[in-house]
Amino acid sequence: MENLTLALQRLSSAEDFLDFFGVPYEATVVHVSRLHILKRFYQYIRQTPGLPEDNEQALYGLYRDLLVKAYQDFVTSTPAQEKVFKVFQEVDGHQHVTLQSLKGTLPSQGGSVPSYTVPSRAA
Repeated sequence: MENLTLALQRLSSAEDFLDFFGVPYEATVVHVSRLHILKRFYQYIRQTPGLPEDNEQALYGLYRDLLVKAYQDFVTSTPAQEKVFKVFQEVDGHQHVTLQSLKGTLPSQGGSVPSYTVPSRAA
């Protein structure tokens, strides 16, 4: 079990994970959805009850299947449709800001004005 855990700790990119588990992939899909694929993979792992923690080979096979499933989600769909990250879970990716909340940021309404010093130009 330690061997698999150590090997997984050395992986950093979606391509690393896909290569490690021997999952064939299209670079264009991974390029657009790499973080989404890894996040979905993690979600699938967390949702899976009874992981075979005492059997490294079985755990490897299960992780591979879950990674294939996560990857396939983004082959057939888009990150915006899958809504893995909070920004996509908002109302169709839009956040609503009311005029009243914007007015509250004005100095005349008690809001603070951020200060910024323009650096001098070196001659």
